[in-house]
Amino acid sequence: MLECNIDGKGQAARFLGGLASILGALVLAGLLATGTVTFGFGWYAVLGAVFGGAFAIWEARAGWCIVRALGFKTPL
Repeated sequence: MLECNIDGKGQAARFLGGLASILGALVLAGLLATGTVTFGFGWYAVLGAVFGGAFAIWEARAGWCIVRALGFKTPL
């Protein structure tokens, strides 16, 4: 079903990107929780960043990239 379509370099890039997304979401959540930053969709941004980061980490572990599976060429 999910055929491996990225190499080790692509897996590392997706893992690091996913980790950065989740860490950024934690920082944003802390800023929102303390009231330092306020905007209407702030918690949705946190949720989206966590979901996107988790998906990128899953892609890295599976060795599969949805963008490449759709036929787009990626540089890594």
